[in-house]
Amino acid sequence: MKLMRIGAPGQERPALLDSNGILRDLSGVVPDIAGDTLLPEGLQALRALDVSSLPVLPAERRIGPCVGKIGKFICIGLNYSDHAAESGMPIPAEPIVFSKWLSSVVGPNDDVKIPRGSQKTDWEVELGVVIGKGGSYISEADALKHVAGYCVINDVSERSYQLERGGSWDKGKGCDTFGPIGPWLVTADEVVDPHALDMWLEVDGHRYQNGSTRHMIFKVPQLIAYLSQFMSLQPGDVISTGTPPGVGMGIKPTPVFLRAGQRMRLGIQGLGEQTQLTVAA
Repeated sequence: MKLMRIGAPGQERPALLDSNGILRDLSGVVPDIAGDTLLPEGLQALRALDVSSLPVLPAERRIGPCVGKIGKFICIGLNYSDHAAESGMPIPAEPIVFSKWLSSVVGPNDDVKIPRGSQKTDWEVELGVVIGKGGSYISEADALKHVAGYCVINDVSERSYQLERGGSWDKGKGCDTFGPIGPWLVTADEVVDPHALDMWLEVDGHRYQNGSTRHMIFKVPQLIAYLSQFMSLQPGDVISTGTPPGVGMGIKPTPVFLRAGQRMRLGIQGLGEQTQLTVAA
């Protein structure tokens, strides 16, 4: 299934994109694409619906983040060996973990705000993993049973705030609008192998990132097992799993960063595309 949330910010209603590309309203069936809806039994109930009987939604309406009521937005740094190399950093022995503030979450096609005074706002296409069944101390062997689905994330980053201002990475990662999520939450049963997906990102039509989830250092089961040692994972938690090479910071000889008035376009095989206009905060 391709699950979505449609409507104005804060007023999104749950929806499903059917096999004919028609948006169907789920608001009479579930309150949101969140919480219990993401549990295995909740998703199974949606699969059992007669989709053709659901009301149709206008296709031109705004697409919101594909997950509502996110509890944690957890990110993994330097999880592609070739991206670590372009960043001039060693391959990590354990996953590098940081967070994006929930106020960074926006829809896949919403504007991205360049922070005031920013000179180094950057892009990162990433595979998002959405937790369905929660748990702690999850084994790698069972980890994929805890995944509700997958989505596209743009881990927008301000490199100066992240790397040059002291402290953790978080303040360069969590600025408002720095977390576009969606358009779809593609349920895990429709993603045969999350480690065999092509991914790409363009700015103003120029292809900067062209990668594949094949090159992850720590695979999805490893990440879920690792994170669940330090925190309970709960339905609706989002894990952003790292980016391939081609970020602006890594361009030689002169890095390239975003400025207001540019357009990013990005996507992952089978998970849809995003498009954002950059604007001044």
